[in-house]
Amino acid sequence: MTKTIFKTKSEGVNHMQKGKSSIAFEQPPIVASCASIAGKKEGEGPLGPLIDVVEQDEMFGTENWEQAESAMQKQAADLALEKGGIRRQEIRYLFAGDLLGQLIATSFGTVDMEVPLFGLYGACSTMAEALCLGSMTVHGGYADKVLCVSSSHFATAEKQFRFPLAYGNQRPFSATWTVTGAGAVVVAKGGNEPKGTPARITGITPGRIVDFGTRDSMNMGAAMAPAAFQTIRQNFEDFGVDETHYDRIITGDLGEVGSRILTDMMRQSGIDLKDRHMDCGMEIYNKESQDTHAGGSGCGCAAVTLCSMILPRLRSGEWKRILFLPTGALLSTVSFNEGQSIPGICHGVVLETCQ
Repeated sequence: MTKTIFKTKSEGVNHMQKGKSSIAFEQPPIVASCASIAGKKEGEGPLGPLIDVVEQDEMFGTENWEQAESAMQKQAADLALEKGGIRRQEIRYLFAGDLLGQLIATSFGTVDMEVPLFGLYGACSTMAEALCLGSMTVHGGYADKVLCVSSSHFATAEKQFRFPLAYGNQRPFSATWTVTGAGAVVVAKGGNEPKGTPARITGITPGRIVDFGTRDSMNMGAAMAPAAFQTIRQNFEDFGVDETHYDRIITGDLGEVGSRILTDMMRQSGIDLKDRHMDCGMEIYNKESQDTHAGGSGCGCAAVTLCSMILPRLRSGEWKRILFLPTGALLSTVSFNEGQSIPGICHGVVLETCQ
């Protein structure tokens, strides 16, 4: 069993606070269980065989796209509990969100769970935001188990943020494809983890809003890359580490364009991420055979990749420690139509193997 890398001082009440914004958990919470649900297109990508459920019906048996996303989110939550042998009554709080106005996919999708809900909007960074808040809640003793969920659906996102699907607009090569998928993670109190526990959450670096003035809603990678850069640098500074501390540094959905911007920014600051950086948006689709242009995006992008590929590799011990960095573009239809820029945000979660 690996030891937590972050050292804490015994004196003082703020010994878990690291640097300007990070936290190193004294007794790290664990990922007790996880589940991933995705659509047909995602199932045809490289992660298809790893996803728990690939639904061939993009409507998920419902009457409209929004109901489909709600159904998908509920299915992911129920499956995470089932895989972990966890009763719904054991979940004290639910941290969940999506891309839709007023979080309607989440509110309608989780109402039957009858669990107190913290509805979150961090755009595509929502899964990391949920993990940050969930792990803080568990470590603070306010809950033994919480459920973290996020989702997105290609059709609901296009309908809300861009054009009706029937419009048939041409997408620029900088555009990403919103993932139809949902991921759910049960975060529980650590200590004496059973064999097969996917990972520990040993630290977090919540991100701040970064606005470089980007206004192109078809180039989300450019809007989010500066936020990823800021959070990575803050994580290194707060914990006194560098890129070699992690087996992988995994951004959420920068896609091909945003990833290139991030690695260029890091290189200019003297850090080369070439051999360690991965992006969920570039992992979930096959660039050669699937027409997704710059890659994948959406709340479900990082969530599905986390639950289907990242956590299993930590569980097996293939990776010992990773920095998980979902990124979000904080725009709305109102802000975009008013000509506002697109701020970005990125939250960092340090995940370590229990092997």
